[in-house]
Amino acid sequence: MKLDDYNGFCASLPATTHVVQWGGAHVWKVGGKVFAIGGWNDGGQQLFVTFKCSEMAYDVLKDQPGCRPAPYLASRGMKWIQRQTSQSVDDAALEDYLRESHRLVVLKLTRQARKELGLAAS
Repeated sequence: MKLDDYNGFCASLPATTHVVQWGGAHVWKVGGKVFAIGGWNDGGQQLFVTFKCSEMAYDVLKDQPGCRPAPYLASRGMKWIQRQTSQSVDDAALEDYLRESHRLVVLKLTRQARKELGLAAS
């Protein structure tokens, strides 16, 4: 997945905002809460995408080739995965995981925040 594809997909999700922070990472938020982080490896060629996931998805993905527990976030007990290559998670599957990450973050927002953002109460 290229950066433009990643940004375009995240922008297509409801009530999202985008900021470049943390050393040039493309961070996507909903209701002020992060649901996706796109950044580069040290060489700057491969886009790494980090996303929140369910406990089950985390348990499956953490040991798959091309994926790893997200640095910093997973070490603090959060269920976040970083996709480094498409070896186990292709771009279509990544979009599904990003969509689910967005949904998981929306569910943690208050009812009032969801209402203000025009998101259905789930």
